[in-house]
Amino acid sequence: MRTIQRPITNDHPLRPGVLLPARDLAVAWALILLIAALAWVLTVGQALDMGIEPGTMGMALPLFLVLWLAMMAAMMLPSVAPVAVTWAKGIARQSGGATRALRTTEFVSGYLIVWTAFGLLAYGALALTGHLVDQDPDTGKWIGAAAFALAGLYQLGPLKNICLRHCRSPMAQLMRYASYRPRTRDLRVGLHHGAYCLGCCWALMVVLIPLGVMNIAAMAGLAALIFLEKLWYRGPRLARVAGVAFLVLAVLAPFHDWLLPGLQSSMAAM
Repeated sequence: MRTIQRPITNDHPLRPGVLLPARDLAVAWALILLIAALAWVLTVGQALDMGIEPGTMGMALPLFLVLWLAMMAAMMLPSVAPVAVTWAKGIARQSGGATRALRTTEFVSGYLIVWTAFGLLAYGALALTGHLVDQDPDTGKWIGAAAFALAGLYQLGPLKNICLRHCRSPMAQLMRYASYRPRTRDLRVGLHHGAYCLGCCWALMVVLIPLGVMNIAAMAGLAALIFLEKLWYRGPRLARVAGVAFLVLAVLAPFHDWLLPGLQSSMAAM
């Protein structure tokens, strides 16, 4: 059986020197991508039923968080898969199959907990913007412009670069995680990496306010952008290009309603 280098020993999960079967890595990749694919199926099905509307589209918070979690799994797991698989290498020899699956689940759960918590803020922002455009349709133009401007400025800022650098090269951080107490280590690794990922991508989610939180094309475009930013060798340059593009959209948004499908329904109804 073909093997590859696996950075792990019993006392230090990311120290080089042990081999991990390539088949185990393939299974880990397949599991994560399967979860992402199922999340896409659920998200697309709900989006087709609900359409593009402003605000929270009448959803109560629990239902919104369920759909938000599915969206984040669909959009983010493909780009986080390399990190999850790298960590899976580190726990492979220490754990049996069932325990290893549980620990990997803890990692993914910690990661998604961070994005679910951000979903609370997203719900509040959508509720507020939906209320504002219902009260005054012209407000939607400036909300859209502000959302694009915020995303553009953040894409060009230093914090984005710091978090993106971690997401692209997380090995040093993963080695530091190896010193954590084993009992909650995998959950904490997921939480910490999720926090970096949130720092890298939260502003991209803001553009869903003008584009529509259930806009399938917008979700697919953002997922592709996030994937390329993290995994393509020109990802940092692409992030800056996207930042400039968002700033251009911020200038155009007040004059072109078609750039604001997530706010258009309320404005058109008045």
